[in-house]
Amino acid sequence: MITTSTSLEGYRITKQLGLVRGITVRSRNIFGNFAGGFMTIFGGRNTIYTELCENAREEALQFMIKHAREQGANAIVNMRYDANDVMQGVTEVLAYGTAVVVEKQ
Repeated sequence: MITTSTSLEGYRITKQLGLVRGITVRSRNIFGNFAGGFMTIFGGRNTIYTELCENAREEALQFMIKHAREQGANAIVNMRYDANDVMQGVTEVLAYGTAVVVEKQ
């Protein structure tokens, strides 16, 4: 279970295990840049860059979940995403939260 809230409705946090994170660094390839750039000329939803961003977020999320499981967590609270440019065309995506053990109330 993952939530952006500090608690889970119907569950009690029995143990806080600390910060967990998942990070990925992605770059666009020459074809993606060309197609994405071409789409910006016409405006509207840019599916090339949307897919790139969604894939990066999903990968960071899965790495965070793996990190939480390795710590013995069965839930993550206060989950957030962050993204930064490492250099032109290269982006870091970070998923982070607090790993916890919860039990049904």
